[in-house]
Amino acid sequence: MSSNQHPMLNVAVKAARAAGAIINRAALDVEAVRVSQKQANDFVTEIDHASERAVIETLLTAYPDHGIWAEESGREHGSASSDHVWVIDPLDGTTNFIHGFPFYCVSIALLVRGRVEQAVIYDPTRNDLFTATRGRGAYMNDRRLRVSKRIQLKESLVSTGFPFRPGDDFNIYLRMMADVMKRTAGLRRPGAAALDLAYVAAGFTEGFFETGLSPWDVAAGSLLVTEAGGLVGNFTGEADFLEQRECVAGNPKIYGQLVKILGKYSKFASVAEKTELSQNTPALVDPAMEPGTHVDEGPVQDA
Repeated sequence: MSSNQHPMLNVAVKAARAAGAIINRAALDVEAVRVSQKQANDFVTEIDHASERAVIETLLTAYPDHGIWAEESGREHGSASSDHVWVIDPLDGTTNFIHGFPFYCVSIALLVRGRVEQAVIYDPTRNDLFTATRGRGAYMNDRRLRVSKRIQLKESLVSTGFPFRPGDDFNIYLRMMADVMKRTAGLRRPGAAALDLAYVAAGFTEGFFETGLSPWDVAAGSLLVTEAGGLVGNFTGEADFLEQRECVAGNPKIYGQLVKILGKYSKFASVAEKTELSQNTPALVDPAMEPGTHVDEGPVQDA
């Protein structure tokens, strides 16, 4: 931990590393990890819970009067009336983790009166630590981060997430991805939104977009992006996105181009835009097929 960092950020780093140690130990024998399902394709493990307990214990030991807003335990810990609220995703990328696919992270953000002021994203598989304090810049380990300088979407790498929840509109999402994909150098789906945002801040990708995200998925990453010189908002480009379940991020030039493409897919799009979109969207996926279902055509290899 650095003496130059904000004291609250130092505590968040300590919490993230404690959680990361739990995750790394479990990753040595991931087959032994107990897994349960919250809903279709939405998994939680005993490691999510253990990681979350470690983070909460570390934070509340240092700041017992602060509030907690965590993915697994909600707001049951800490002070419900505090202006300081820690937003925690103890293991973003759980599905990756249980398959041994090494792209997942711990995400911790501090909201002060509703605004993100501190952020930590820790990738335990690579020991990469992303940190940001509002007004003090964003860092990966000890390196100051700046978003990519690329200005053309056709030269850009953009990350996203695929819908997986019951009720998600697959046809609209496929149309959205096709609109972006054909204009970029490549579309990627790593599977952990918090780390996707950290990669935008680091300049590894030029942009990111996804729907259905919760505040703990995007709170820390959003501060990393803005402190690295990027922009974050909803699909229509409005900055108040944290609880709107749609997020687009990028360097300033690419962000603007993505908003132009994605605006019509926003839940805040005009009635005319939504009507035109629904009329011009072909049925690429059978609407009767829910996420996690498949037609039985004999033995199928696990993808």
